[in-house]
Amino acid sequence: MTCDHSNDPDANGAQLNEGERLQRVLARVGIGSRRVCDDLIADGRVKVNGRRAIPGARVDALTDLIEVDGAAISVLPDTITYLLNKPNGVVVTADDPEGRPIALDLVPSDPRVFSVGRLDYETEGLLLLTNDGTLAHRLTHPSFGVEKEYLVHVSGHPTRHTLRRLREGVELDDGLTAPAQASEISPGLIRLVIHEGRNRQVRRMCDAVGHPVQRLVRTRIGPITDTRLRPGEFRVLEQRELLALQRAVASVPPTESPR
Repeated sequence: MTCDHSNDPDANGAQLNEGERLQRVLARVGIGSRRVCDDLIADGRVKVNGRRAIPGARVDALTDLIEVDGAAISVLPDTITYLLNKPNGVVVTADDPEGRPIALDLVPSDPRVFSVGRLDYETEGLLLLTNDGTLAHRLTHPSFGVEKEYLVHVSGHPTRHTLRRLREGVELDDGLTAPAQASEISPGLIRLVIHEGRNRQVRRMCDAVGHPVQRLVRTRIGPITDTRLRPGEFRVLEQRELLALQRAVASVPPTESPR
């Protein structure tokens, strides 16, 4: 730990005497110019290890927790996060004994990354892959409740009553689902937004209301979306998108874990 409060008798700041200057670290990961980062620190919007940072603070990117406006910022060297548009017929596992295509094979193998949550074999759409363990934990843990949006092609024509059931919660074998957003875009096409991560949840919800899924596409993860990314294509998330993800996680009130 590099934190030393000896020069801060009021304990309202963090003076770090070793490591890299905080404003330089923030600028390096894209928060803003060094002048902008200086202003953020001076305005009290930056914390280090839970304490308000002070101008001139130094940090160790390997050990210190840095937050901007309440959002934890990843400053570790060599971290990367990919956004992949997963095609149908691709599994989201480290390996597959059946020899099916693997999502990890669609992104560079170095540095090694892992998927943030899962999409099943037949589900298409946006998937994050990263080597940032803190970000992955916050995005997948049920207490943070990050929204995921899907376009759901179902059999039949859902009624208003059916959509209301999806909104209010559907009883599954592992308990009642949390309230969701559900609307019919066109006959048989539903826009569904959930914030839980149960196994095959969307498919099971639609089965439970009598409208089995014909095609399922995830179109948004928190604030992240991309309509131009073709199936099988990926790109590196920009720093502004990572910051938006981290802020989204920080702004979501904890929810009760699903039963």
